[in-house]
Amino acid sequence: MIERIVDPAQDDDQVSPEEQKIENVLRPKNFKDYIGQNRIKNNLQVAIDAAKKRNEPLDHVLLYGPPGLGKTTLANIIANEMGAQIRVTSGPAIDRAADLASILTNLGDGDVLFIDEIHRLNRSVEEVLYSAMEDYAIDIMLGKGPSARSLRLDIPKFTLIGATTRTGALAAPLRDRFGMLHRLEYYSPNEIAEIIYRSASLLESKINKEAASLLSTRSRLTPRIANRLLKRVRDYADVNGDGIIDAPISEKALGLLEIDEHGLDTADRMLLSSIIDNHGGGPVGLNTIAAVIGDEISTVEDFYEPYLLQIGLLERTPRGRKVTLKAYEHLKRTPTTENKDQTSII
Repeated sequence: MIERIVDPAQDDDQVSPEEQKIENVLRPKNFKDYIGQNRIKNNLQVAIDAAKKRNEPLDHVLLYGPPGLGKTTLANIIANEMGAQIRVTSGPAIDRAADLASILTNLGDGDVLFIDEIHRLNRSVEEVLYSAMEDYAIDIMLGKGPSARSLRLDIPKFTLIGATTRTGALAAPLRDRFGMLHRLEYYSPNEIAEIIYRSASLLESKINKEAASLLSTRSRLTPRIANRLLKRVRDYADVNGDGIIDAPISEKALGLLEIDEHGLDTADRMLLSSIIDNHGGGPVGLNTIAAVIGDEISTVEDFYEPYLLQIGLLERTPRGRKVTLKAYEHLKRTPTTENKDQTSII
């Protein structure tokens, strides 16, 4: 699979230690510095203030929505605002119920346990989590066969924060045990521009208004991508300019990265072009699309489609996916008469 700079699921934490340091610098530490998602921030602030006033742990929180919108950052802010320690793990990393039991018994009162990709927990692990979330206790089986017995252990009162891009994949009993469920929405271009200004300041880089506005339109309304593009454009400005990020420098850097005015990269354009060239603009099934781009069906649904649907270049129909007239115009292609009749502009 081709590495995509505009893939929101490609976390910068997976790259070099230097990149990790930069990522940690850019992450806001409190609600004041966290730009956007105002509805969620206001609701969480009330809940946090109430929990602190009663000297109780915060209700369990489920954060869901497309990747790259700040779920991990928000979890760290919640822990910071509560004055609590945070333990970070992920669903795939917890293989057995014993692994989860070890994590839970090592938490302190009021601590926050953050589980990323919580929808990928094993069912046996989920069952341990049910009693932990409700009763702050876990049941451990001792021995095997007829002599096996159950031992209940009390655990500290903690707050579980789960993050997922696929809330529908969560088991209903687990989902129902969260006291607060919040969906993170895509950001507005103005909010993305604010994030770019803030990040540039933290990186000690100068950026003008036109460049910030340009980058905001190419960032797919996603902070993670905005910060990633800013770092790449900053590198280009340092090497090919005087270090100041302006509109011309940004245009050249984005051209080098092959990211167009809608924030599409080569993979996005290949997907749309293949539907037009091989299937007359659609409709075409997900299996076929996944085979063309050489990726999993879930990856197409979770990481390719949402943004293309959001900006009206792709349309879902009962018979499959098809491109819109807007996509033809963007790719400078001429639709057939049949396409004009059947393809709508969203």
